Amino acid sequence: MRKSKPITVTLGKQQRSVDRRLASGLYDSASEVIRAAVRALDREEAAIDEVMRQKIRASLADPRADIPAEDVFARLRAYHEGRLKANPDDA
Repeated sequence: MRKSKPITVTLGKQQRSVDRRLASGLYDSASEVIRAAVRALDREEAAIDEVMRQKIRASLADPRADIPAEDVFARLRAYHEGRLKANPDDA
């Protein structure tokens, strides 16, 4: 019994990428290309998740004193105000 179900996907500009891969002979069907793309996306997301977990662990293990949220937001506001003054066209 089939565990997956057929779907219809509109690729737009990405269709050319699928077509190039099929023309290269590396893939036998558009389904193979899409499955490979989803596997690559899964690997990328897993890698990003691991980086974030490492950063969170490092942050939690940081022995330095916490910075109060109001100080952080005051610094951010000052930073952005300075950027807007330096680049008024970005507002």
